[in-house]
Amino acid sequence: MPFIPHTDNDIREMLAAIGAPSIDALFDEIPAALRIKSLAGIPESLTEMEVGRLMEARAQRDGRPRNFIGAGAYEHHIPAAVWAIVSRGEFYSAYTPYQAEASQGTLQLLYEYQTMMTALTGMQVSNASLYDGASALAEACLMAVRGHRKSKSLRVLVPAAVNPTYRDVAVAITEGQNLRFDVVPYDPAAGTLNLAALDAHKGQDITAVVIQQPNFFGLLEDVDAITDWAHANGALVIAVVNPLSLAIFKPPGEWGAKGADIVVGDGQPLGVPLSSGGPYFGFMTTRMELVRQMPGRIIGRTVDLDGKPGYTLTLQAREQHIRRSKATSNICTNQGLLVTAATIHMSLLGSAGLERVAAASQKQTRKLVDALVKTKGVKLAFAGPRFHEAVLTLDRGVGEVIDRLAQRGVVGGYDLSRRYPDLGNALLICATETKTDDDIAAYATAMAEVMR
Repeated sequence: MPFIPHTDNDIREMLAAIGAPSIDALFDEIPAALRIKSLAGIPESLTEMEVGRLMEARAQRDGRPRNFIGAGAYEHHIPAAVWAIVSRGEFYSAYTPYQAEASQGTLQLLYEYQTMMTALTGMQVSNASLYDGASALAEACLMAVRGHRKSKSLRVLVPAAVNPTYRDVAVAITEGQNLRFDVVPYDPAAGTLNLAALDAHKGQDITAVVIQQPNFFGLLEDVDAITDWAHANGALVIAVVNPLSLAIFKPPGEWGAKGADIVVGDGQPLGVPLSSGGPYFGFMTTRMELVRQMPGRIIGRTVDLDGKPGYTLTLQAREQHIRRSKATSNICTNQGLLVTAATIHMSLLGSAGLERVAAASQKQTRKLVDALVKTKGVKLAFAGPRFHEAVLTLDRGVGEVIDRLAQRGVVGGYDLSRRYPDLGNALLICATETKTDDDIAAYATAMAEVMR
């Protein structure tokens, strides 16, 4: 979309039309003490060419380090066609499709997205996105409370190995509605949920049990056993998943005897760039019996009087998003543009392409672990099966190691000791299909130099 600046004459005409003497007069309600007198830190205006050169210089200063950090956001290859299509005006500037007759293209794309997500997760119905993966977990917990009418406790069991940021966001969003999150410890030897610890809650009134697969340490949980335990104890199951991992792992809809009840996660691995931490988008799928409790927009397919297919928002009125305590959600933002990218990304790769990416990521992580543990002072913390992340323990402070790796052009991973001090000097590393054997060798060399 082009930027069209206002000339001085334009500004004078607009002020004259509304009867204001100056632009400053438009803000006269703001007390003078609160107004900034000058912008000393802001340089003088630059030309387009000068701005371009400034941004190039800043980008060169950042460099292009080899990135081995994951922890919830992952560097994947995105085909050029994805954002070339997303950036077209039909998608890029399209507003939320409340007016169905003017939004058939957007609605059809969202419908296709919902179809792909239900196929990927093994569930029956999907919404058309949420704000991000962390808030999606919070929404799922609130949805479980509404959908599980037999439970009165508002209690949710959350394994300690669930992404700690997700846990923090879930608490922040739901604390005003009195939800209680009971953290279940992980097995210190295995890094996965301690199934024996679940039995401490056996027979109690539990609204839902959260299962992250793979968990924050990149390890695979015994999802069948946990799902069956939750259902046997009258609780719903909320699955938090990496959507790419579902290209090679069992979908949540097939966990245990009955499958998960609600599935959420962050769609960032599906065609969304890292982009300095966001924005990303959250997804949610569920069973048909819980569809009325699902927050977010849902697209339906129908036929018109002539039998031609058509698409529309269904099951929810627009007003339900602003009904305060009676709304299914008080977060009214969806991420339609990023969902558009994810839909195109999945369409281009197909199921076979997603499987290749997931398998390559898992393979390169195995190579990365094998290369790094050859260095003295570096050990693998957990030996169980994993996806594309792993935990290493070091014989010295992780923060110092990460800083020294950065000096060698390597983003070495996530310092787990900040959130999991019981692990000691623990480093979470990640490799995706974008990491070549040369990249892994360069990291191993840098790690050996740092640990020497």
